[in-house]
Amino acid sequence: MPQVLEFRLPDLGEGLTEAEIVRWLVEVGDVVAIDQPVVEVETAKAMVEVPCPYGGVVTARFGDEGTELPVGAPLLTVAVGSPVGSAGDGADADSGAEDSGSGNVLVGYGTGAPPVRRRRVRPEGLKAAVAVPVASVEVVAPVPEPAPGPVAVVSPLVRRLARQHGLDLRGLAGSGPDGLILRADVESAIRSAAEAPAPEATASSAPAGERVALRGVRGAVADKLARSRREIPDATCWVDADATELMAARAAMNGAAGAGAPKVSVLALLARICTAALARYPELNSTVDQEAREIVRLPQVHLGFAAQTDRGLVVPVVRDAHARTTESIGAEIARLTEAARTGSLTPAELTGGTFTLNNYGVFGVDGSTPIINHPEAAMLGVGRIVPKPWVYEGELAVRQVVQLSLTFDHRVCDGGTAGGFLRYVADCVERPVLLLRSV
Repeated sequence: MPQVLEFRLPDLGEGLTEAEIVRWLVEVGDVVAIDQPVVEVETAKAMVEVPCPYGGVVTARFGDEGTELPVGAPLLTVAVGSPVGSAGDGADADSGAEDSGSGNVLVGYGTGAPPVRRRRVRPEGLKAAVAVPVASVEVVAPVPEPAPGPVAVVSPLVRRLARQHGLDLRGLAGSGPDGLILRADVESAIRSAAEAPAPEATASSAPAGERVALRGVRGAVADKLARSRREIPDATCWVDADATELMAARAAMNGAAGAGAPKVSVLALLARICTAALARYPELNSTVDQEAREIVRLPQVHLGFAAQTDRGLVVPVVRDAHARTTESIGAEIARLTEAARTGSLTPAELTGGTFTLNNYGVFGVDGSTPIINHPEAAMLGVGRIVPKPWVYEGELAVRQVVQLSLTFDHRVCDGGTAGGFLRYVADCVERPVLLLRSV
């Protein structure tokens, strides 16, 4: 006997309580297999694909793209154990007859089955699968009332147009077949809204202007930065350094590696310098337990680095950076940077950092006063490396100069410790041979 099973937004871990629907991977009427990804969502940590633990025919979806849902809210319903073979797709759908499902939650978090090709059931097949007498269907975990059903929209362009203008598609009557909402319907509604008289402005009215929701990754970054400024008494010191020898050392390392070998980046060299400096000044690799009024010095260096993406600023973390070579750090930075670019970073790769390196020189600026990545104790900022006049060995010369900025939590150390850390970093930039002492 067919069952209609409801799949709700699962607990995504890392204390996350909500997620935004970015892209549906299935449509109503599709046949899905156990553990097949059905929706892509964005949390405050990362983009993830959510697999469905049931196999069968999708009978309903809940939430448009761009909708923010809390954990536990309905995502979709699946008719399990239905005679989908009558749709002419063969017996592959038998895998959906398991009532218990797989028990897995997220792709990359224990789901081992490979994604299955999506198949659409022909209308007559869908009717055979789900159009059965109500008395003969056992409904498990029914959708709470009132529960919005899917909107009759086929074109993603129509959805995007409505979303850009803040238009709720559920309030529109479609002029297409069977009430299908067409682009003309959305454009007509937008025109009507634009022609409607604006409400009278009052003293308590909100300021006019474009509004951008602070949610997802951008919202999480905003909350963390605001909390950092509220809770951490930070201070910043900076110094200019002659990076000519560092750039020469990098060129020599890459030249010796040979053609086709991965190149050592400036960021990887700076990361290796940071781990050496933190070994000398462990006070800066710590956090503050405010309730216990204790400084917690951390044994491992999990080095975060700031990366700008289309979805906002993220800080991927290189685990156990203190135990890695420069090449190993560079390879991990390259891997995490690519994952950040494609939006495939996992929550685990974005949390647990103990110290952050921020290379804002890539934006063509010389310096800044970084905001500490709460709950860490310090961040090193690096400006662009550019030719500048510099007194070298008693004579004026053109050298490759960089500005280094250290923002630190004044609760964990005083200016002498922070200055010693920054001076050691600058000395290693100017004379990379100093790193040989800590190898």
